[in-house]
Amino acid sequence: MRTRTRLSAVALPLVAVLALSGCVPTWLSGLTGQDTSTPTGEEVEAALEPYYRQALVWERCGGGAQCATAIAPLDWDDPGAGDDIELALVRYRATDEAQGSLFVNPGGPGASGFDFVRDSVDFAVSERLRANFDVIGWDPRGVGRSSAVTCFTDPADMDEFIYGVPEAEPETPEWVAEVERSAQRFVDACAENTGPLLEHVDTDSTVRDLDMLRAVVGDEALNYFGYSYGTEIGARYADRFPDRVGRLVLDGATDPTTTQFEVVLAQSIGFEAALTTYLTECSAAASCPFPTDTTAALAIVEQLYQQLEADPIPAADGRLFTDSVLDIAVATALYDEASWEFLSQMFTELRTGVVETGFLLADFYYGRENGEYVDNSLEAFIAINCLDYPVERDPETIVEQNAAIAEAAPVTSDPSILGDVVCQRWPFAFEGQLGPVSAEGAPPILVVGTTGDPATPYVWAEALASQLDSGVLLTYDGEGHIAYDEGDPCINELVDDYFVTGAVPARDPVCAG
Repeated sequence: MRTRTRLSAVALPLVAVLALSGCVPTWLSGLTGQDTSTPTGEEVEAALEPYYRQALVWERCGGGAQCATAIAPLDWDDPGAGDDIELALVRYRATDEAQGSLFVNPGGPGASGFDFVRDSVDFAVSERLRANFDVIGWDPRGVGRSSAVTCFTDPADMDEFIYGVPEAEPETPEWVAEVERSAQRFVDACAENTGPLLEHVDTDSTVRDLDMLRAVVGDEALNYFGYSYGTEIGARYADRFPDRVGRLVLDGATDPTTTQFEVVLAQSIGFEAALTTYLTECSAAASCPFPTDTTAALAIVEQLYQQLEADPIPAADGRLFTDSVLDIAVATALYDEASWEFLSQMFTELRTGVVETGFLLADFYYGRENGEYVDNSLEAFIAINCLDYPVERDPETIVEQNAAIAEAAPVTSDPSILGDVVCQRWPFAFEGQLGPVSAEGAPPILVVGTTGDPATPYVWAEALASQLDSGVLLTYDGEGHIAYDEGDPCINELVDDYFVTGAVPARDPVCAG
């Protein structure tokens, strides 16, 4: 059964973070490389004061970066109950005079904001933004170096969960039982190895963490750059704390009103459309492994899915390259037009039964390197989503929904009698409410959407911009998931001008890629 919810993440090398606490006299900072933050000192409830008034100690951690650890309550509705969590942060000081901090989140849920900023700050933001802001990345609760979700501790168990193939005939009662046992085993491992944190990794808790972080670094208002799922954090922040919004850019926007089914349906349509675009563009390249007729090329891909479902290709390490693995590999490469060459290489190899590039793409998605899982992005992704969305359990509704997906994306869809078997077994239920955000009273917020975005479809950016009372839509007419990282001057100069000066365009420029 192919997965239908995809992770928008940037996989980067792991680095060490120094957990810091206490105070350092300011006169020592020149010798030790340490800086101590000065919190805003704003009035908060008495139970929140220890968190909002903590002084972070930033210490050098290589490459010009500084690292620190903040403390947050496990449960924001019951702070000070004795259980606290840690949030890992990394910062690059402004290269010129700082206007304040700029928090950055790369998406996911589950992607490491710490790694994103620590290892590729010049990819995350421009030189101009680096000059004007202290750029901060952090791992949200449940992720990476912060107090993290942990499920399987043995890579072999994770391999079986992700890549394992049930022995029974598909969609028989025996097959269903195997799939459900695998899901339950994963859920049980998450509960055992994560503990009480597992109940509190929802996005609303992360929003409250972010407001605390804003205060402890000394910023009266939040400046924030969110990519993909990071836009969900930013939009919810603006809606909850509109009076604390500084300048927010939400690139690759999500729509807070969408259900999990609507997300999967939209992404299925988006990725199939992106695949069609790839096949059309591919025909012009000499190395393209497909015919020039796009319809014929789509038929070949559809046949490949069917062949792999019936007869997976074994890899040297014993894993099987199934239709599900193909689905993840294709989706991974479709996130960015620059990765299309990997698709051509993979499809060329598959003709001769070679799966090296296919597994390379799938492993990249899952954070797997040399047989090890170098991050917890998948575990965090599942844990956060299970808390952020209501779970459909009605069998008839699940069949209807999968039929709708199959009709909308006939080449790559995989209709199934099962729904989200993991979240159906999650020990903690969704307790929020899906609905629009308005952020009434907030200053202008930029919402950036890419017309060919397969992961966060352009209609979501339109929806979010219209929901926000002060939303301003910027359109990038092109392919790929995120606009800012395409380096298009039309988009990037407007974003940078907004962050530095607060200026917003009078109308949507519709920048051409």
